[in-house]
Amino acid sequence: MEALLAFAAALVTLRLSAELVRRNRRRPAPELLAWAAALAAYAVAAGALAWGAAAGWSDAAFRVYYLGGALLTAPLLGAGSLLLAGRRWALPVALVYSGLAVGVTLAVPLEIELAGTDVPEAQEVLALWPARVLAIAGNSLGTLAVVVVALATIRRRPVGNALLLAGVGVAAVGSTLGGLGVGALAPLLALAALLLYAGFVAPTPGRAP
Repeated sequence: MEALLAFAAALVTLRLSAELVRRNRRRPAPELLAWAAALAAYAVAAGALAWGAAAGWSDAAFRVYYLGGALLTAPLLGAGSLLLAGRRWALPVALVYSGLAVGVTLAVPLEIELAGTDVPEAQEVLALWPARVLAIAGNSLGTLAVVVVALATIRRRPVGNALLLAGVGVAAVGSTLGGLGVGALAPLLALAALLLYAGFVAPTPGRAP
């Protein structure tokens, strides 16, 4: 059942990512692509949860989970918010960071041998430097960008920005409760993705959707 919940969360999130790509084709906007990439990374993390719950955690499953959930999602969300605010430099920075995150994920050694279906704790599996430091920096800066831009423009987009802040909050709760297992984490992943997507596509008052 836990594997099915995680797989369903992955499918929902991937579908939302594809919908943002479709919207970008109709109305090209770099922030839509950044947000689509963030939700795709989130879907990858949920898929790795399903992998670990069904087959037991392995080196490969944990690396995929950590890359998508801990290293890429929040920074790409932040990049999308900065692009929405007109900060075009966020796009090359996000691309360079993503390449660095992939390289670190592939190269960093794991401290313990993984087994079982419980969600591994990063502090037990990875040394502080470089993977965990990179995750802390990327998540902190990415989340800060989302929150600052959302609060700065909340009068212009009250509903959309409130949904974005709620999605970030639910995602943070999910990360905190990861130790409770896949069954608790997967529904929160899906709920956070739905809230974020709704915030992305919510129309600005006075503009056509």
